[in-house]
Amino acid sequence: MPEPRELKVTFVPGVTPGKWIHRWEERMRQVPLRVDPVAQHHQLDAVRSGDADLAFVRLPVDKAGLNVIPLYTELSVVVAPKDHPIAAFEEIEVGELADEYLLADPNDFPAWRDISTQIREGTRKPLPAMASVEETLDLVEAGLGILILPMSVARHFNRKALRARVVTGVPESGVGLAWLHSDTPLPDGFDAVIEEFIGVVRGRGANSSRQPSVLAKQAEAPKKGAKASGGKSTGGKGSTPARTGGAGGKGGGPNLRGGGRPGGKARAQKRGRRG
Repeated sequence: MPEPRELKVTFVPGVTPGKWIHRWEERMRQVPLRVDPVAQHHQLDAVRSGDADLAFVRLPVDKAGLNVIPLYTELSVVVAPKDHPIAAFEEIEVGELADEYLLADPNDFPAWRDISTQIREGTRKPLPAMASVEETLDLVEAGLGILILPMSVARHFNRKALRARVVTGVPESGVGLAWLHSDTPLPDGFDAVIEEFIGVVRGRGANSSRQPSVLAKQAEAPKKGAKASGGKSTGGKGSTPARTGGAGGKGGGPNLRGGGRPGGKARAQKRGRRG
């Protein structure tokens, strides 16, 4: 398998790529791996610009020009100040949040949008400026509204002044792996490296026949075997049978001393006496 340049991967908050990094370093030490965190609202920028080869992303995403595979889903939670009524529950149904001000685009949460009191009455105020999850959590902490997040993201940005509870009735959050479509030119051999990483993330074993590194080893094996044999047959399967000179030998070869038939020597001597 070729040894190309460094493999670059990005990931969004809440995704913990440590186990995949560890597996990669065990199997593919000849290919350096660089893994960088990125904000969710920039999760595809590096891949589309060519600054990264793959990206762990929050689904759904715009798939134009990309290959995207889903990896797993996780529960969503509602985040609110620690003295908010939700803190008294282990989980809460989205319908119980109808009177709350959600610090997010309502269209991102249709289940909440469709039951929102403020939207129904036309009293919902425009969203304040929020450039990141951290800034939004600042507003939650100030008591300006609630936020619905994937559970891993809420844990990543954990704050003592806030509480997170599982919210039911909304879709689970999905995580996927994205990379440029194969029609996009790649360095020689690098498509195999990307396929190798995809296999690692999908949980393929180190000896899986679907891994390019394993296929490359299998392709090299016959060449090494042929070289080691020295090119000489020892009478094994597929070799030419050795010819023997004994009378009636089982080699199928001619009996040079007796004309190629059993008893040839005796007949030759008899003819000689007659002469």
